[in-house]
Amino acid sequence: MTNIALIDHGVGNIRSVEKALQAVGAKVQLTTDPAQLWAADKVVLPGVGAFGDCMRGVQSANLQTVIAELAHSKPLLGICVGMQMLFESSDELGQFAGLGLLAGKVTRFTHTHLHVPHTGWNILLPQRSHPLLADLPSNSYAYFNHSYYCVPADASDSLALTDYGHAYTSVVARGNVYGVQFHPEKSQQVGLQILRNFVEKC
Repeated sequence: MTNIALIDHGVGNIRSVEKALQAVGAKVQLTTDPAQLWAADKVVLPGVGAFGDCMRGVQSANLQTVIAELAHSKPLLGICVGMQMLFESSDELGQFAGLGLLAGKVTRFTHTHLHVPHTGWNILLPQRSHPLLADLPSNSYAYFNHSYYCVPADASDSLALTDYGHAYTSVVARGNVYGVQFHPEKSQQVGLQILRNFVEKC
């Protein structure tokens, strides 16, 4: 059984993510203890709400350096704002530094003809084959709820796109670092399959 450390930094839909990971066969440890993070097979970084609040939660637990070091040796999955924190910066409610594991920034949707936040079901458009997206049906839908989106500096980091006024990056992967902008724990079978892929294949 794969041991997953789920980072409990105080901002996020922690219990729902925990239950979803357990549903796909993982043993889950809610923690901010660096020793437990290092002992796990894989790490999940969730996040809900504002980027700055989530980063402050990580920093108050003294995990910023630990997370960066972990990503060199074991798989790390960011979910929603957790994915955004993988990048260098965000302009949500000010300018905030991220973890800097992926080059690029997080910025706000600027549509005048579409509602922001982007809330509801939308299609994932894979850009290449990858274990994280294995066994997904064509035109898979996932559940989104966000006003800001990631802009990778390197297009090869984009594993899947989603169209909301324009195509933006909704799934990333580079080395041991993975991220999904949507909520897999709310995305029914598609979300569970992606979590299963992370647990079993990544």
